[in-house]
Amino acid sequence: MIPDPASEGIATDRRARARSPWSIALGAALAMAFFGFIALGVWQLQRMAWKQALIERVDARLAAEPVAPPPRAAWAGVSEEGDAYQRVVLSGRFVEVSEVRTQAVTALGAGHWLLAPLRTDGGDIVLVNRGFVPQGAEAAPPPAGPVTVTGLLRITEPVGGFLRRNDPVAGRWYSRDVAAIARARTLPAAEVAPYFVDAFSTAGPGVATDARWPRAGMTVVRFRDPHLSYALTWFGMALLTAFATWRLVVSGRRFRQDRRPRGDFHHAGAIPHR
Repeated sequence: MIPDPASEGIATDRRARARSPWSIALGAALAMAFFGFIALGVWQLQRMAWKQALIERVDARLAAEPVAPPPRAAWAGVSEEGDAYQRVVLSGRFVEVSEVRTQAVTALGAGHWLLAPLRTDGGDIVLVNRGFVPQGAEAAPPPAGPVTVTGLLRITEPVGGFLRRNDPVAGRWYSRDVAAIARARTLPAAEVAPYFVDAFSTAGPGVATDARWPRAGMTVVRFRDPHLSYALTWFGMALLTAFATWRLVVSGRRFRQDRRPRGDFHHAGAIPHR
């Protein structure tokens, strides 16, 4: 029986139509992946611009002269973007309550930050991070009498540590959560600032300067900026997706061309045209 080229063409078209839903689904998935990778790359570029602006802002604050910390009337507007790492100076007396040790890892090893509340001359209470104490080491008590503290303003850390929550009852602290520390030390919440100060130094009459611990001025101000590499990675994924789509389209066309019957083909046993 002589094969009919027209019949073979109809069969090929039917097989192509049978594959079309899968082709459409694959094309839609590739398109979504492409635009998704592009969106992620653009987002990383935006994050890079934000991070660079943050670094410039913090560098400017670190180079500025110390100023008074935000007063109680301005506490509601205190934010990470507007106030963090501002150099500040405040005067007052440390409140006679037990200090809080929060877990820390520094260039000197594992240990704790030592936090003590200070009643300022204006009547506010500000938690002061007096510095680092190694694990198991003894620390000098807060100085008695009037003191002046210079340091960096830091925003409260209410989230806790990595995969660890603060446990005030057990005395285990993994972050400097100002509100939780104030409650644990029964400090009046309305008088406690929503920030703390990483001390550079503490000066005043009777303040010991030869105590080994706590070690002040160990705040590390460094921001990672890997966003350009992340953006290039996402854009590279988008290019790979576009290339894969192009290869699939080309392969599909070649497949259809290879399966298409030839009009000038002479079948075996067929009577040649005269």
